[in-house]
Amino acid sequence: MKKILLLGGSAQQIPAIEYANKQGYYTVLCDYLSDNPGQHYAKKFYCVSTTDKEAVLQVAKDEKIDGIAAYASDPAAPTAAYVAEKLGLPTNPYKSVEILAYKDKFRKFLSENGFNCPKAKGYSSLESAKKEINKFTFPVMVKPVDSSGSKGVSKVEKIEDFQDAYKRAVAYSREGEIIVEEFIVQDHEFMIGGDCFVLNGKVVYWGLLNCHRNPKVNPLVPIGKSYPLAISEDRIEKIKKEIQRVVDLLDIRFGGFNLEIMIDKYDRVFIIEMGPRNGGNMIPDLLRMINNVDLIGATVETAMGNENLTIEAKQSNEFYSSYNIHSSRNGLFVEIKYKNGIEDKIMKKVIYKKKDDPVEYFDGANKAIGILFFKFDTREEQMAFFNDPQNWIEVILK
Repeated sequence: MKKILLLGGSAQQIPAIEYANKQGYYTVLCDYLSDNPGQHYAKKFYCVSTTDKEAVLQVAKDEKIDGIAAYASDPAAPTAAYVAEKLGLPTNPYKSVEILAYKDKFRKFLSENGFNCPKAKGYSSLESAKKEINKFTFPVMVKPVDSSGSKGVSKVEKIEDFQDAYKRAVAYSREGEIIVEEFIVQDHEFMIGGDCFVLNGKVVYWGLLNCHRNPKVNPLVPIGKSYPLAISEDRIEKIKKEIQRVVDLLDIRFGGFNLEIMIDKYDRVFIIEMGPRNGGNMIPDLLRMINNVDLIGATVETAMGNENLTIEAKQSNEFYSSYNIHSSRNGLFVEIKYKNGIEDKIMKKVIYKKKDDPVEYFDGANKAIGILFFKFDTREEQMAFFNDPQNWIEVILK
């Protein structure tokens, strides 16, 4: 029986474990949390941090694995590539995965290779950052170099607020490093997000989505995705060309990649993120509803060396969305109330919280209470929901 090592056992990562089990693979799981839910699905569990490369390598050697995958996990992606490279297993180059996983390295790569890129620089101390902050034009974005889900991210309008933003970002960085980058004004209503999938060095699937925020709660953290994409075909082609160029330059062979992209008024494409893993917040589940593609299965199979896959996307013009249930304050979870007939539009519910579980203010994707999947009848109906989600979904706390 072939063995696969999966890095991360959160609720969002369970579908990858379930798929591997159904295919007859022996599933081994690493996660630093002793109470992670994924351990109840895997055949064997090790309480090992997915960012501890040497510890994970030892598990891989002991288990004599045939493949390794970091499904929907930014922090674990470099570990998976490192271990696979050491053991001669299917992988993309470790150095390339590192570039994609660290914001400072990625900005440097983009700049050196002629991509559109905001002025940016990484810092490992507040003193060095404060010395150079006047070289930037405000507003600026301050981010941890190695975090995802908008955790620790701030938009800083004036220099007086920089120190607080630095401290907030560094608190979410495993490396204790942040990046400052000048703000890009996008020339379209929604940030462009979603996933793509690469096979044999070519992007064979594009799952591009509108990325929504809730300015009444937090203007920087995504609250959901919607489809169809609200930009022109010309702009979509520009995006595809730039992403494929990254794939070529970094010698990417296979796998899912999570995208975050902006286009400015000069029609310039800016790749904000190209995470070397499938998207969080169950993006592959949403894309399966839209296009009938199994990106979870494709991720597992390519990690096991099977690149003879066919990914055929069903074309759809229907109105699909996902929504991260969230709160504007801290409290204890009571229930979710669905109002004004919205429950009739729900295709699937994934609720993380039980009664009396703690809920925190939504300042990062990890603070979501759960995820809902919708199918709307019209775009107007879809946008009415995202324009005022509190009118449709109410989180009751005590």
